[in-house]
Amino acid sequence: MRTFTQSPPELVLTAPERLVTGAAWSEGPVWLPATSRVRWSDIPNDRILEWEEGAAAPLVHRVGVQYANGRALHLDGSIIQCSHGRRAVERERDGRVETLVDRWGEARLNSPNDVIVARDGSVLFTDPPYGIVQPDEGHPGEREYGDCWVFHFEPTTGRLDPIVLDVEEPNGLALSPDERILYVADTSSVLRTDGSGNRHIRAYDVQPGWRCKNGRTVIRPGGVADGFRVDVAGRIWTSASAGIEVYDPDGTLLVRVDLPETVSNLCFGGPDGTDLFITATTSLYRLRTGTTDAAGRR
Repeated sequence: MRTFTQSPPELVLTAPERLVTGAAWSEGPVWLPATSRVRWSDIPNDRILEWEEGAAAPLVHRVGVQYANGRALHLDGSIIQCSHGRRAVERERDGRVETLVDRWGEARLNSPNDVIVARDGSVLFTDPPYGIVQPDEGHPGEREYGDCWVFHFEPTTGRLDPIVLDVEEPNGLALSPDERILYVADTSSVLRTDGSGNRHIRAYDVQPGWRCKNGRTVIRPGGVADGFRVDVAGRIWTSASAGIEVYDPDGTLLVRVDLPETVSNLCFGGPDGTDLFITATTSLYRLRTGTTDAAGRR
C-alpha cells in the first residue's frame, strides 16, 4: 500500500516488486554500475549475494565472509564493506579483500554496520554492538572502547576519528547532497522507564575536518529506521519496519510504502539510477521512483 501525504505523485512510480528471495536476513545493498548488479548480505548465512536483471534466484558472490553487513562504492570503483565477524571495515578490489581499519587505538572496533564514502574519498561508518551481542550476526565479544560511535576514516593516511558520540547504537547513515549535514539512525535497544528507546534519525552539521556539531533529532519514523538514503532533492528514504518512508529534510513525512517483510536497508541504482532496491528479511525488492541518489555511486 502506498500512502501519500505531502508527496508529489511522481516521487514513487510503482508498487514494490519482489525480485528474488531465499535469504535469512538481507542487509547492506549497493548498486554496482560496472556489472549492473545489486550486491547485498545474507548475514546469518554468512554470504554475499548478487542480483541481475532476469535472475530468478540470488547469485552467490562469496561465502564465509565473516558476517558482512553494509557496503558502499568508493570513488575508484572498489567496494567498501563492514564486517561484523572481523570487527573491521574492508575493501574489496579485483576479487581481493583487505582490512582498512579494525581498531580505535589499542581497542578493537565493535562491529562496523553501515558505511558511506564522501566526495573526498574518506569513509564514514557506524559501529554499534550487534555483531558481538547477536549470535547469528558475528562472534561474542566486548565493547573494548566502551561505547558505540560514528567514525571518519581517511584511507590515504590511515587516520581514524570518532565524529558522533551521542548516539546510543548508531546504524544507518547518509550525507545531504551538499555534504553539510550527516544523518545517523539510532536503533538503540536500551529501553527507558516508559518502555521507549532511541528509534530515530539525527542530523549533524559537518564542520571542517569532519567534526560534527549541533546534533538534533529530525525524524521519528513509524517503525525502526535501520538503513536509509538521501536523494538529489535532500529527501530521506528510510526503512521503517515493514515499509519505507520518505521525508523532507525538515522531517515532514511525504510517503509510506508498505512491504510484506521487515525492511533493513535500501539503495538507488538501475540503468538511470531511479530504481530503489530494498532489502527486506528474506528478499530483495525494487521500487521505481522519480528521483536518484544524492551521490550517484552510493
